[in-house]
Amino acid sequence: MRAIEPDIEGYIVRDGMKIGYEVFGSGEPAVFLTPPWSIAHSLMWKAQVAYLARYHRVITADPLGNGRSDRCTDPAAYTHDALIADTLSVMDAAEVERAVLVGHCTQAWRCVMTAARHPERVIGVVAIEPNPAALTPPLPARAVYSHTEELDTDEGWAKDNWHYWKRDYQGFLEFFFGELLVEPHSTKQFEDCVGWGLETSPEVLMATETAPNPPDTAADIAAIAGRVQCPVLVISCENNRCVPMERGLKLAELLGAEVLTMHGAGHLAMAREPVAVNHAIRSFAARFATAPAQRRWGRPLDRPRRALFLCSPIGLGHARRDLAIAARLRELRPDLRIDWLAQSPVSAVAAARGERIHPASRWLATESAHIEAEAGEHDLRVFDAVRRMDEILVNNFMVFDDVVRADPYDLVVADEGWEVDGLLHENPELKRSAYAWLTDFVGWLPMPDGGDREAALTADYNAEMLANIERLPRIRDRAIFVGDPDDIVPDTFGPGLPSIRDWTTAHYDFAGYVTGFTPPADREALRAELGYKPDERVCLVTVGGSGVGHHLLRRVVAAYPAVARVVPGLRMVVVTGPRIDPATVPAPRGVDVVGYLPELYRHLAACDVAVVQGGLTTTMELTALRRPFVYVPIRNHFEQNLHVRHRLRRHGAGHCVEYEHTDPDRLAAALAQEIDRPVDYRPVGEDGARRAAALLAELL
Repeated sequence: MRAIEPDIEGYIVRDGMKIGYEVFGSGEPAVFLTPPWSIAHSLMWKAQVAYLARYHRVITADPLGNGRSDRCTDPAAYTHDALIADTLSVMDAAEVERAVLVGHCTQAWRCVMTAARHPERVIGVVAIEPNPAALTPPLPARAVYSHTEELDTDEGWAKDNWHYWKRDYQGFLEFFFGELLVEPHSTKQFEDCVGWGLETSPEVLMATETAPNPPDTAADIAAIAGRVQCPVLVISCENNRCVPMERGLKLAELLGAEVLTMHGAGHLAMAREPVAVNHAIRSFAARFATAPAQRRWGRPLDRPRRALFLCSPIGLGHARRDLAIAARLRELRPDLRIDWLAQSPVSAVAAARGERIHPASRWLATESAHIEAEAGEHDLRVFDAVRRMDEILVNNFMVFDDVVRADPYDLVVADEGWEVDGLLHENPELKRSAYAWLTDFVGWLPMPDGGDREAALTADYNAEMLANIERLPRIRDRAIFVGDPDDIVPDTFGPGLPSIRDWTTAHYDFAGYVTGFTPPADREALRAELGYKPDERVCLVTVGGSGVGHHLLRRVVAAYPAVARVVPGLRMVVVTGPRIDPATVPAPRGVDVVGYLPELYRHLAACDVAVVQGGLTTTMELTALRRPFVYVPIRNHFEQNLHVRHRLRRHGAGHCVEYEHTDPDRLAAALAQEIDRPVDYRPVGEDGARRAAALLAELL
């Protein structure tokens, strides 16, 4: 799922060939993120589009040969003249007279050429790793091997050879992008790039490289640079294994351009270091805006004390506990003002409690919808889903960064705000306040069905997190685990990595579990208040705050006749939550289907048995309320199957049933067994919110 959808999608047609383009946003000046080499397409800019579109009209286009554009193997279609003409044609189609052009590698050099030839159309140029080849010799590692002659080796850059491309195109792509993405832990960007490369062919790439352009000399390049009238920013990366860094620096000197040198970055900085690149493009383009920027400053001692809460929208458990913590925090700091940077369903729940939702929340890209789109039938490879949410997470970090840049906060609290935690560690200079991290699990763990690939990727993600914390301990002023040390799984972070429990105990404070409520003192009075008869037995069915559980709801409803046979007179109440329409769950007599219940814990306390997913919040609420329950973990959801299941085993709570075993007869047997089972759970503490708030208050 994308962080933002285009306002306009279209094609230009050149010599019968279609070239796809998209337009986002409406601000001035326009920014054209120009097409890359045909080995990739416009999604190369996915980490830039949503952020820039909040301020500018943003245009992207797929290169001829990839993406939505036609595949073409005619070298004459890829000349500088033809591709520059395409740039102008896309601008015409998007009704943009003048724009800031942003380009990468050889296309960055074409952006400079466009500015020289058509100064009336180009306001400025951002050239990322520009590649006017004649300015410097190639890198020594690339100069060793012929690009076109058949070689007797496939070692290293010998793979960048047309004959090898034809023999093993994927092997070339994997080598090539491995050289371009030199930064550690670049697995997602690497997979993206190889996937984009597989959308075209060696023949297309060969055509791009044999375009009949006149040979450039250093003098030609200098002459072109001398005709450029607009400002230029050159972004140059020190760890570039594809193009000599000196090439871009020499071009910058010829242009009199500004230079941003990125230490440690490889050739694809827009993908691997998106926050820094986003800021560079935005800062450059903002100077051409018609309306001057407005800033605000206040004397620190005159500012009110303020906290910003960031709450994961995947489910509602984070919202419930954060609201409870916020209430306790206000008791300790009565002068504290709390803002919530939140999206649905968290924003609706917090607003209903009278909380202030920051207006910038409207710019957040939806994480819940992405997770739901990734799910199958009660099946969610949540680790892969989060990895594929990278575009959304970058956008949401940029929203957060704009908020704290514009308005100072004393404290930021991120409850599983993965984007903020990860990207603050990658961009530590952007930390502006005390920062606290909350979570109820530590460690990405592989599911058995994921095989060696998932085991390697989860270990890599864990290793990156461990390295970040070791290198930059000052980012997290406090890390709070919502639970106790024994709630942590007894696994390791991966081969050669430390024990999760030992590491977490050394790096976290422990608040205990946060339920956000006090168990009702009189259960019978509560049942009467909720309309349950004294002698009726009630089964509550709920799947939390996301839309992932609708398959389970339908299965349980379908099993009701079998359940009613073994538990006579059972009344079933099905709670669909905020993201599932109750009308989509047809119910027989004896089953009530309701939507979102803001105080679900009261209904959980009143029921005789429950059927739920394997999410932590609802299962721990049932544990705290000492109610019998059956839980059905989402398949391939590592948190529910490993972290939550470990915690429930520790508490001796619940009866786990695999989704495959939720046919009517087996589900009925499980409910009949559970409803009469004596409850002897390990107690759940009631002071978790107070303890968490006390830890946060120290930061104020």
